[in-house]
Amino acid sequence: MKITIVGSGYVGLVTGTCFSEVGINVVCVDIDAKKIDNLKKGIIPIYEPGLDEMISRNVEKGRLHFSTDLPGCVNDSDVIFIAVGTPPDEDGSADLKYVLDVARTIGRHMDRHMTVVTKSTVPVGTAAKVRNAIQEELDKRGLDISFDTASNPEFLKEGDAINDFMKPDRIVVGVESERTEELMSRLYKPFTLNGHPVIFMDVPSAEMTKYAANAMLATKISFMNDVANLCEILGADVNMVRRGIGSDSRIGHKFIYPGIGYGGSCFPKDVQALIRTADSVGYSMRILKAVEAINYDQKSLMFNKFMKYFNGNVKGKTVAIWGLSFKPQTDDMREAPSLVIIEKLLEQGCRIKAYDPVAMDESRRRIGDAIEYCKDPYEAAIDADALILITEWTEFRYPNWTVIKKLLKTPVVFDGRNIYDPKEMKKLGFHYYGVGIINGKL
Repeated sequence: MKITIVGSGYVGLVTGTCFSEVGINVVCVDIDAKKIDNLKKGIIPIYEPGLDEMISRNVEKGRLHFSTDLPGCVNDSDVIFIAVGTPPDEDGSADLKYVLDVARTIGRHMDRHMTVVTKSTVPVGTAAKVRNAIQEELDKRGLDISFDTASNPEFLKEGDAINDFMKPDRIVVGVESERTEELMSRLYKPFTLNGHPVIFMDVPSAEMTKYAANAMLATKISFMNDVANLCEILGADVNMVRRGIGSDSRIGHKFIYPGIGYGGSCFPKDVQALIRTADSVGYSMRILKAVEAINYDQKSLMFNKFMKYFNGNVKGKTVAIWGLSFKPQTDDMREAPSLVIIEKLLEQGCRIKAYDPVAMDESRRRIGDAIEYCKDPYEAAIDADALILITEWTEFRYPNWTVIKKLLKTPVVFDGRNIYDPKEMKKLGFHYYGVGIINGKL
């Protein structure tokens, strides 16, 4: 079987590489010639653990190829996956320009039956628009060629995407014919050996499933952050509350860790898109609007605590920041809490010294040299008036606090992810501030 993946960003590159890993012949296509040239040289445009080795292995085996020539790939493919970006419009709705451009290109060049699968995260009804765009181009050419469309949303976690694809919890596919269902069953058979099924459904339901899944996870995060803020006011410990409710099997322990908000390429964009989709048909997603508002405020939580600690007198203060990416195991800084905190600190005239294991190049690309970049967490702490932990990278979990205390001007730690024990920090002589717990000076 031969497949073409259009769009060699995060989703497209992981998808194409993992398909090639099980023996399928894959061509990853992108209009960015520099990106394709770099991929051919083994230069990977994203950070994802294990991806570079897998790409190299499958290129060497002759199963994975890169190209800018979509027209030349169309008729050499059994399945074409559309995995291009769907950036938010000004109103937060998903921009389908690139998806539909691909569909039109397919319609202009196809000369036999094929299946076109939407892999990008798109609003309900997009597959129908893809079908119409292809059909319009065929009509212009005066051709009567049958084709199928399908929806196959991705459920990949940045930092663990390869494992998610190779050993999926579930594979959701929206189809409109038995022929497509049989084709997708064959395509995904190597990935279902762990017993998890391919869940077939109608196309609109598959499109909705992706948005509903991300919206539900974002809701759990914002709900727990809201509870954490109330716990702090009432004198309760959200960590104890989390353990108490997480033990209920109906709730579970996942996505109920309080912190300073969600970020990344999926949750913010998908929550906004679902809100706008509902608005467009006259329905208000009231819960999701609250989820979005809570997350917006939560990103400023540690900054607000920092300002309160110093009674607003922070001009000229040096702040050590640990972590820049929106979560560990990725260099992705899209919608990252770090960007909000850094902007607010700079506005107050603070000097920032930051360290992140993998995201400092991405930070330089986004904000340049507005902050100082350090070689390790300890360098960031030298002569800092405060330490703010933003991303819970593993290497931050057990630092040498004796050394850190000597390096800091003021022994104060603002823990945006609750990874440190408040009692232990107090014993070590630190003023400690977390999320939803009893905070304060010694």
